[in-house]
Amino acid sequence: MATIHEVAALAEVSVATVSRALQQPERVSDKTRARVLAAVKQTGYKPNLMAVKFRSGKSRNLVVLVPTVANLFFARVITGMQQSAHDKGYSLLLCNTMANEAMEQSYARMVHTSQADGLIQLRAFNPFTGLEMAADQPLPMVNACEVLDRIRCPTVLLDNKAAAYAMTEYLLGLGHRRIAMIKGPPRSPLTRDRVAGYKEALAEAGVDFDESLLSPGNFSLASGQKAAADLMALPRPPTAIFCENDEMAIGALQQLKQLGLRVPQDVSVAGFDDIAFAAYSDPPLTTIAQPAEEFGSTAVSLLIDLIEGRLGKAPKVILPFDLIERASTGPAPGHLT
Repeated sequence: MATIHEVAALAEVSVATVSRALQQPERVSDKTRARVLAAVKQTGYKPNLMAVKFRSGKSRNLVVLVPTVANLFFARVITGMQQSAHDKGYSLLLCNTMANEAMEQSYARMVHTSQADGLIQLRAFNPFTGLEMAADQPLPMVNACEVLDRIRCPTVLLDNKAAAYAMTEYLLGLGHRRIAMIKGPPRSPLTRDRVAGYKEALAEAGVDFDESLLSPGNFSLASGQKAAADLMALPRPPTAIFCENDEMAIGALQQLKQLGLRVPQDVSVAGFDDIAFAAYSDPPLTTIAQPAEEFGSTAVSLLIDLIEGRLGKAPKVILPFDLIERASTGPAPGHLT
């Protein structure tokens, strides 16, 4: 079997450089790494991964807890994670937890027992609850997308209140005063912040908040469809519906069509996330775009920096959003532009 010394000789680098190129590729130049990989291929060298783990104390595995892989936004987040982890020489262990706390805690124990180096959590739950962790150190975890308010770990989030405020303000600017919101699960911090932004925009415009226009949902197509049916059955139905994610908005669009209503002439519809289908719905969906892939890549970078000792604190990274105007929104009926 080929040895690391043969690879180093062929690539004309040191043994330490070969090791870095294979284990920490971000620490060597692209040119050097390419030379090392070519030598590895030519010699047929296969590193002893168990020996590497023993020497370094690292598995180079990262656990990712996803509430549901069926969510299209999370699928984009995972794509960003996968590329970033690969580029940095780490592997992902993807766990579709369905928000099961016991399952999430079992994966946290993998990190606690050094079977994995760290964990990324995509919902507002601390899976290390009940485990003895160092009180003076950040948890070996990054909380992304749906984050806890107070937690000792890096977080990656969007300013959801500001984003919901921006969309509500946009709809108000089109003359809408009966603006409904189809919200997410009540325990979700996303729901809390987006409802707060919606209410604040209404208040600043002098529009009274109407509880009947705040309809429950669970981020699914079906819940958007049902909520839209309930809203349009009100004695005074809305002229605009703002949904807390695009899947509910697409479900709402479908229901409005079944009711014989035109979008946006009769009712405007807006979403949140800018999933791929948003631009291809009928009509194309106005939405808040958040950088899903950047959520993933940022979370992985922060976790690796934490694992490798480059983070002394637990930073909070707030990513930007954009309001994407498409054909699903227009002036309120009777409003002159």
